[in-house]
Amino acid sequence: MQIQHFRPFLLILLFMLMLTGNSFSQVPHQPYSPKYEIRAVWLTTIGGIDWPHSYYEGAQKQELSQILDQLKAAGINTVFMQARVRATTIYQSAFEPWDGCITGTPGRAPHYDPLQLAIEECHKRGMQLHAWVVTIPIGKWKSYGCQQLRKKHPKMVTKIGEEGYMNPEHQETSEYLARICSEIVRYYDVDGIHLDYIRYPETWKMRISRSEGRANITRIVREIHREIKSIKPWVMFSCSPIGKHDDLTRYRSNGWNARTRVCQDAQEWLREGIMDALFPMMYFRDNNFFPFAIDWAEHSYGRYVVPGLGIYFLDPREGRWTLDVVERQLNVIRELGLGHCYFRSKFLTDNHKGVYDLSKRFDKTPALIPPLWWQSSVKPAAPSWLMLEEGSVLSWQGSEQGNVFNVYASTSYPVDITKAENLIVTRIQQNRLIVDASKKWYYAVTVQDRYGQESEAAQLTGTAPAVQEMVANPSIQRASNYVNLPEKPSTLDADFLLIETLQGKTVTSIPFKGTRANISRLPEGVYQWRSLGKKGRHHRLGFFSIKREQAK
Repeated sequence: MQIQHFRPFLLILLFMLMLTGNSFSQVPHQPYSPKYEIRAVWLTTIGGIDWPHSYYEGAQKQELSQILDQLKAAGINTVFMQARVRATTIYQSAFEPWDGCITGTPGRAPHYDPLQLAIEECHKRGMQLHAWVVTIPIGKWKSYGCQQLRKKHPKMVTKIGEEGYMNPEHQETSEYLARICSEIVRYYDVDGIHLDYIRYPETWKMRISRSEGRANITRIVREIHREIKSIKPWVMFSCSPIGKHDDLTRYRSNGWNARTRVCQDAQEWLREGIMDALFPMMYFRDNNFFPFAIDWAEHSYGRYVVPGLGIYFLDPREGRWTLDVVERQLNVIRELGLGHCYFRSKFLTDNHKGVYDLSKRFDKTPALIPPLWWQSSVKPAAPSWLMLEEGSVLSWQGSEQGNVFNVYASTSYPVDITKAENLIVTRIQQNRLIVDASKKWYYAVTVQDRYGQESEAAQLTGTAPAVQEMVANPSIQRASNYVNLPEKPSTLDADFLLIETLQGKTVTSIPFKGTRANISRLPEGVYQWRSLGKKGRHHRLGFFSIKREQAK
């Protein structure tokens, strides 16, 4: 595979690098921070090496919360949580047993769902959670997970040395891994499925051609893609291939590459559209890193490539990297528009040689995860109103379930939502935010849907309350003593309606039947309707205002 059809910018970058001594080790510094960028980290659960470090539920929850707080502060917006470990899981699976990292005993269930907890905690912090699925390796031959899988599917498992592997040449492997991934997508609100080790083991004795081997791995990828996208097409599908795709014209991979060595045709997966993103494990430096990063950028086919950085080499026990190695890599891949991913979480949060501090400086402004534009190009509707109450409570119209909100602030009007420095909160789920009343800012709020598409902004023209402007909106019903009930969708199971203030405080509830309701006992003001479902689910259905004629 060769680098072809360089964009002019990349030719200029190559020229600049060559002027420094025909080396890729010197790079220009770029201080800007883009609005859209994937900033990810791998959070490993095998053996509890990143998490958890205790078998006690309370300690596990507290530790995970602390880790996610640290990652959020470092600018991370995407967390890869290792969900399938070695034919074992950290969630309730119908196919495989629990991994021992949670309770200390393989096969023993905890009293809570770690994957569900991680999803909820990431979403609270405006971060995405992708389920990291280790595919082909299934652990030591006598390990609990491997033994259970061998009993159920003996033809699907192969032994190499003391290790067990799923056989990529067996059709059942494709179907089984697709069932594992579809189970996660069906029952969990994950933002992505991330495959690890989706390749031939390097110790595999190939008895078929490399092209046939690539076809076998690609068949697995296609099957998983088909299954998960049929359930939730907005779920990002990605993998972590070997960091060098293949030999380049001037730079060799030294026998360790994705396409030829282990049959990962990862760039073809992007071209075919069966992968949304790649996170190549680029745990190299200097000329083993930069030309191969450019190759990934040149063969992204409009999808996303996010190099994985080997920050574990900053630990003296693992390698001899200095912090400037990582900083140069970050600068170049940002120039290439590639984003970045750290391996692993603990090396980042432990701040080896100052890498955590570097991350906070480098990602000093928030970033949105770029949209899956090839899945959906439709933008959601913007909030129809935005208001600031008592100078500190910013609230806006809600949206359909699954959508999130981004909040911007600026000293100038209108707020420029193209600038990352104006982002103050990303991907929040609630439709209100406490802001600093001492800062005389203008505000803007956008809606972001499950595909990552962002709406136009609702702009707040000043810091004064805008209730009067909202009430003047003709789409909001005005009433005095009786109000028309909102239309009840045929798919809604709600029996009651809640009448709430704009701050979400419930004033009263009424049966969801008929067409009108008596509101004569409610004081004047602006209210919102919210349905109350049989399973406790809520949906906002609209607004109304009460204004009564004054007695003469």
